[in-house]
Amino acid sequence: MTAELTRGQNHPLPRARLEIRVSAGTPVVAAATLGDENGTVHGVERVAHPGAPVLPGLEVSRQAAAAHRLAADLDAVPDAVHRVSVLLALPVGGRGPARFGAVAAPFVAVTGLDGEEVASYTLTGLESESAVVALELYRRHGAWKVRAVGQGYAGGLAELFTDQKLPEADRLAGSIHEAVARGLARSVPAPPARTAEGDRSPQAAAPAHRPDRGAAPQAAAGPVPAASPYDTEGASGPQPADGPGQHGAPHPYPGGPDDPAPAGGPVDYSHPRRQSAAPPPPAPSAPPAEPGQPARPVAGDATGWSMEERLYNQVWGMFEDLARTTAAYRSAVDFADSRREKELDQALSDPRTRIGGQGDAAREAARTRYGRLVSQAREALDRDVAQLVAEAEVVEPALPAAYARWDNPVWHGYRVPMEIPMAVRLGDLHLPEADRIRIPMLVRLPLERGLWIDSGRSASADGAVTDSHEMRGLGLRTAVAHAARLLAVYPAGEFTVHVIDPAGAGTEALAPLVQTGVLSAPPALGAAGTADVLGRLTERVDLVQMALRGGAPDALPPGLDTSQQLLIVNDFPHGFDDRAVNQLRYLADEGPAVGVHLMMVADREDSAGYGPLLDPLWRSLLRLTPVPEDHLADPWVGHAWTYEPPVVPSGSQVLQQVLAQVAAARRSWGR
Repeated sequence: MTAELTRGQNHPLPRARLEIRVSAGTPVVAAATLGDENGTVHGVERVAHPGAPVLPGLEVSRQAAAAHRLAADLDAVPDAVHRVSVLLALPVGGRGPARFGAVAAPFVAVTGLDGEEVASYTLTGLESESAVVALELYRRHGAWKVRAVGQGYAGGLAELFTDQKLPEADRLAGSIHEAVARGLARSVPAPPARTAEGDRSPQAAAPAHRPDRGAAPQAAAGPVPAASPYDTEGASGPQPADGPGQHGAPHPYPGGPDDPAPAGGPVDYSHPRRQSAAPPPPAPSAPPAEPGQPARPVAGDATGWSMEERLYNQVWGMFEDLARTTAAYRSAVDFADSRREKELDQALSDPRTRIGGQGDAAREAARTRYGRLVSQAREALDRDVAQLVAEAEVVEPALPAAYARWDNPVWHGYRVPMEIPMAVRLGDLHLPEADRIRIPMLVRLPLERGLWIDSGRSASADGAVTDSHEMRGLGLRTAVAHAARLLAVYPAGEFTVHVIDPAGAGTEALAPLVQTGVLSAPPALGAAGTADVLGRLTERVDLVQMALRGGAPDALPPGLDTSQQLLIVNDFPHGFDDRAVNQLRYLADEGPAVGVHLMMVADREDSAGYGPLLDPLWRSLLRLTPVPEDHLADPWVGHAWTYEPPVVPSGSQVLQQVLAQVAAARRSWGR
């Protein structure tokens, strides 16, 4: 249970590896100091801040943002450190508020690596202060505790550092604000909020979470959605525009919350139960840019315990940046259009200026102002998109196999992994205003929802119409590519794929899975085969649920396959009776929680005869398409994103080669 602290209260910390999560109504600077028993900070090298974000056992964000996630490993801090103070400050020199009393009270929470809150504190009562010591993690009799402090300083960071007896407090405070100002200068403006009527407000909305990137220095206007596709605490991907959002869960870091942390020294990121090397070290800082030029992008330039997590956060940060700059552009165009219409109405409402040269001049002036405003907005969009394109050019080649496209050279050196990755790439996303850039669509693992590959007759994003027969073939080939990706990113023996193809219509498309031997059994045919597979998976869900409810997760029958299970269903509902349909609904609802996932290749219209009976089935699955289509909506600003499915390059054997390695690893694992 979370301890909701008030000022001065303390609470024991049950583990050493923690996160401190910060949520504020405006971009804030997050920092931390390492002090002795008296709270004295002996030198600037004991301060983690945006200009120097990493200390032994501690890491903070590099830029100001409305939300932060600070990482702490208390077993790795020096023995002389007895107090870790978490600091928040308002950026100076920007357009944002100058005191905490002008914004909503900041909220801080200490969580485990599994996302479970240990303690939280809302910093109420702040007025003229521009810097505050929010929390203090302190060592007492060999154990660590957290205390809610809430001590504010009207003199900002300089006064705060002086109070902690830090030498050169003024100089350090100035260098921190300079580093933050550089980060804010390269960030894109926040999107305008929407009013109750759906119109865009001229105010900017702060993002829900943007790991390690600058946020616009504008105060938040209106509430922030609780789930967003770039938020590692919320949804694990964009949401269907025609259905409910995809709900995710905080990703447990390698080792899980109950694994012992190393006793001192550098943090060991390796999984304690598997033999594997630690992830690569954090990426170096970006090289200095030319004067007046934006900062040069660097792959892995985000917070995280490992390079994989840094890249994950960076990718969804790019998603956020593109969403924000596009929203700003659309808002500017809407404003220009509204202003032009208003000026034209005014010119036409006066009979004296309705006709003649004076009316023509007024109309031409309105059109000129409209063109100038749109041109300025387009220039800002193009500038931001160019920066994102440059970032994508360095990020894409650095992505691990789980995040990479099929044409990425990383697949040429593919080896079956020993650990489950944070996420998997299910395709790409882009917006019509920024067609030059594609953002990887990363979905957290294990999957929280099944997948529906919509094989219905569709018009793709480019206007091409694909008939139903061709869509069925494309849908199953897309499903095979997704299944191959999932098989490739899981360790040997930890992911099992079943296939139901009642009429045998998918023989050609399923060949890569069948011929390489990665399936647990040949595709099930006919009503009998369908009933057998569904019966076994339904029984597995029941057994695992009973074991979990009984508090005996190890008391499963001998020989039960405890790996993650994926069931590919082709050509639904042909060959399915009422019992099979109900079993599918049961697996879709109950399966993901116990490691059983559906991948439906189906045309919803084919099952229209069932009426609303199957509506919950479709809503429980994440809809993807085998052709590009603008059907995914983010919950933050509501853009309709065009989804592009993963495509294996024509003539490439990469998919077969990867599956062959997976099959060989499975055989070796099963010996």
